[in-house]
Amino acid sequence: MERKIEYTKLQLVFLVLLRFSIGWHLLYEGVAKLMNPQWSASGFLKESQWILSGFARWIVSDPQILNAVDFLNTWGLIAIGLGLIFGLFSRAAAISGASLLFVYYLNCPPLTGIEYIRPSDGNNLVVDKTLIEAIALCVLALFPTSRITGLDALIPDFKTRKRKGEVY
Repeated sequence: MERKIEYTKLQLVFLVLLRFSIGWHLLYEGVAKLMNPQWSASGFLKESQWILSGFARWIVSDPQILNAVDFLNTWGLIAIGLGLIFGLFSRAAAISGASLLFVYYLNCPPLTGIEYIRPSDGNNLVVDKTLIEAIALCVLALFPTSRITGLDALIPDFKTRKRKGEVY
């Protein structure tokens, strides 16, 4: 049985605004990194003091791995941001974005007893904007608004067509 998800206009407006605003934020972060030839994830990774700190030290210890991480981070942010803004492969973009943000969070969470050299984004304890944005992306992955207001609406839904007996 096919189940069609329907939203009220207000729900749709705010879900799309959330998708677009997070997309814009991630796109801008990626473009800012791309436009700054001095940027590297090295500074952030050196600050890592939690679960992924050993992994972060390993990345920083090898210039080739660090270059690959810088490349993937920059272009990943750009691709995720564009996917969310245009509603193209937005579920994959939301899941990828949430995963990336959770990795950021697990490197430098706002926990008692952990001090960072880099400026903080306010006074946070356990919950910060990175965690909130990651959770919001998980919500967006569950509510496929791009099937209504995005380029995903132009992509055939293979699951539905398969159930209807159409052959490719």
